[in-house]
Amino acid sequence: MVLELQSEKNKWKHDFYHLLEKWQLELKKRFAASSEGLPGQGDLFNEIEDILQPDEEEVAAEQHIAYTRKLPRKARLDASLQRKEIVHDISDDEKTCECCGTDMHRMGEDVSEKLDFIPAKVQVIRHVRPKYSCRTCEQHGTETKIKQAPVPASMLPKSITTPSLLAQIITAKFQYGLPLYRQEAMFKQFGADISRQTMSRWLVAVSQKLEPLYQRMHDLLLQQPVLWADETTLKVIQSEKSKSYMWVYGCGGDKPPPDGTSQNIVLYDYQDGRGGVHPKDFLKGYRGPLQVDGYQGYEQTEAKLAGCWAHARRKFVDAKTVQGKKKTGKADRALSYIQKLYRVEKRMAGKPVDELWRARQTESSTIMSEFKAWLDAQTMQVPPTSIIGKAVQYTLNQWSKLQVYLTDGRINIDNNRAERAIKPFVIGRKAWLFANTHGGADASAVLYSLVETAKANGLQPIDYLMRLFEQWPLLSDNSDIDHLLPWNIDLTH
Repeated sequence: MVLELQSEKNKWKHDFYHLLEKWQLELKKRFAASSEGLPGQGDLFNEIEDILQPDEEEVAAEQHIAYTRKLPRKARLDASLQRKEIVHDISDDEKTCECCGTDMHRMGEDVSEKLDFIPAKVQVIRHVRPKYSCRTCEQHGTETKIKQAPVPASMLPKSITTPSLLAQIITAKFQYGLPLYRQEAMFKQFGADISRQTMSRWLVAVSQKLEPLYQRMHDLLLQQPVLWADETTLKVIQSEKSKSYMWVYGCGGDKPPPDGTSQNIVLYDYQDGRGGVHPKDFLKGYRGPLQVDGYQGYEQTEAKLAGCWAHARRKFVDAKTVQGKKKTGKADRALSYIQKLYRVEKRMAGKPVDELWRARQTESSTIMSEFKAWLDAQTMQVPPTSIIGKAVQYTLNQWSKLQVYLTDGRINIDNNRAERAIKPFVIGRKAWLFANTHGGADASAVLYSLVETAKANGLQPIDYLMRLFEQWPLLSDNSDIDHLLPWNIDLTH
C-alpha cells in the first residue's frame, strides 16, 4: 500500500513539474522578448519569431547579459543620391568689415544635408501611330496599301499597363507586403482608378507568361551542388483543404557569389498540402545535400538531408527558460557545446570552402563527439517528457543529419538561409492574410520567386522587373531566355 501511494505521489509530482515547465514556456513565448524576434514589432510579427535568424550574440549562446546604453542610429544619406544645393548667403553689404571697412573673404562654409521626398506621380503615355496612304492611287481608284508602324510589344497588349506600372504593383505586394486593396487606394490619390480585381488579373496573366523563366530557374536549381528548403502555411479560400502550404527551395546565400560562377536561386512552390510527395516531386532527380529542419516529409526526396543546428539550439533555449533560477544547468551545458560549433563557423567566415571543411573535420567533429557522449548520458538522467528531455531526444534523433555539414564546406551549419527566404512571404501573409484561388497562389509563387531571386543576386527587384517586362515581349517562341535570368540580365541600358 505504501509503495502504491509513493508511486502515485511520484506520478503526480512528475505531472506537476511537466505542466509547470509548459506553463513557464508559454509565459515566455507570450510575454517575454523573443531571442530571435525583431525588436519593437510587438504582436505584429510574433508569428515568425521562431524562424528569424539569430544574431551573432545569440548564435554564440552567450550566458551573460551586458547592459549598455544603445544610442539611436543616425540616418545615413547615400552618396549616390542626387543633390540639390541651396546657398544661404549674407547680403553684399554685410560682407564688409564693420571695424575697418575692408571686404571680407570667404574663409569656409558649414554644410548640413536634409532628405527631401518627391512624391510619386503617374502619367499617361499616348502611343500615336500615324497612318499613310497614296492620294494618287486613291484618285485613280487604285487600291492602295495603308502603311503604319506596328503596335509596340507589350507584356499585356490589351491593357493599360507599362513595364514600370507592373513592376511597381509586383514589388509593392511581393517585396513590401502592400495588399492590392491598399494599392488601389494609393493609385486613386494619384488620379488613376485601378481596381484590385484588375491588378489581380494582371498579376495572374504576367505570372503565366513568365512560367518558362520560372521553369528554367527550376532546371538550373536542380543542377546546384547544395540546396535548402522550408515551408509555411497559406490559407486559400477556394480550397477544400483547411491549410495549404507555400514551399521555398533555393541555393546560395543572401548576396551574389563573389566568384560570379554560380547563382543564387530562390523558388517558391504552392501546394495544397504538406505531404512529402511535394518536395519529392519538386526535387525529382536531385541527389545532393538538402538542408532542412526536422520535418519528416523531406525523407521522401532522393537528397542527402542535412540537419539544422539552429533548430536543435532552440530546443535547449526553451529548456533554459524553464530550468528556474539556476545560474547553470543542463541546458547551459548543451548550449555551450553548440556555442563552440558556431564559433568555428564565425572564425572561418569568408574563408575558402576547403579551409572551412578542414576546420570542421579537426575542430567541430571533436566538439560533436564530446556533445554526443554527453547527450547519451542525459538519456538516463532526465525525464523524456520534460523540456530538456525532449531537447536531448530531438538532437539525438537528428544526429546523423546534424553531422552532414561536416562533410562539405558548402553546406551551412543551419537552415537559417531558408528561413530568411520564407520570411518575406510570412510577413506579406500578415498583411493580405489569404489567397482567393489556386491560380492566385500559383501566381504568387512565381512572382515571389522572381523578386527574391533578384534580391539574392544583388538587384533591386523593381529595376529587374522593369527590364524583364521590356525585353520579354520581344522574344519569339523559340528564343533563348537565359540572358533574362537575374544573374545575367543587362540593366545598363
